[in-house]
Amino acid sequence: MAETTAPSPFEGFPTATFSWFAGLQADNSRRWFVAHREIYETAVRGALEAMLEDLADELGGHVRMFRQQRDLRFSADKSPYKTTTYGLIVERPDSRAALYAQLAATGLFAGTGYHELSADQLARFRDAIADDATGPQLEDAVATARAAGVETFGEALKTAPRGYPRDHPRVRLLRHRSLVAGRRLPPAPRRGIPRDAALEHARATWAACAPLNAWLDAHVGAGGAR
Repeated sequence: MAETTAPSPFEGFPTATFSWFAGLQADNSRRWFVAHREIYETAVRGALEAMLEDLADELGGHVRMFRQQRDLRFSADKSPYKTTTYGLIVERPDSRAALYAQLAATGLFAGTGYHELSADQLARFRDAIADDATGPQLEDAVATARAAGVETFGEALKTAPRGYPRDHPRVRLLRHRSLVAGRRLPPAPRRGIPRDAALEHARATWAACAPLNAWLDAHVGAGGAR
């Protein structure tokens, strides 16, 4: 379930944000988390939610934040907390793709794309990549993102999927089972990530990915059961 706390006005991510993650990595315990919860609520989760709310007001959609607690039921790792904090802008008016933002000790990551594909989506995705009319359009969209310094990635097979030739000219894209893109902004020493830098990083990253999302919306679209 998503946590719900009202965000304060977004003022950026101070050095305390990233020190908090370093401390959690060193002592991932409930005792440490409770002792440092105020920083989490204000400079970590609270700040990230405030940033996303500002951007959702600007771009449309609404914010969904995720719990810091890990689901331990099926995990051998019993550390109670995630070492990243993240949220989404969903149900946007111009794309089915959610806009993702994540904080970690290494900085602010902004990304987007189709993180999971149902069976019918995956079939349409592969058919459109293989098609010589639509496949090059995706190559162009990926090139646009990469030219802006955005990395493309996602779950992928080791070889071409069944039914497609291993020497297909777009085999690297065909191997994907999902396709997302994003980039990270590291904190500056003694400054963290100021408000304007954080907002511009998210905006510019998502804008560079707009052609990718447009292609996914046009040729993959909504999915059925996985």
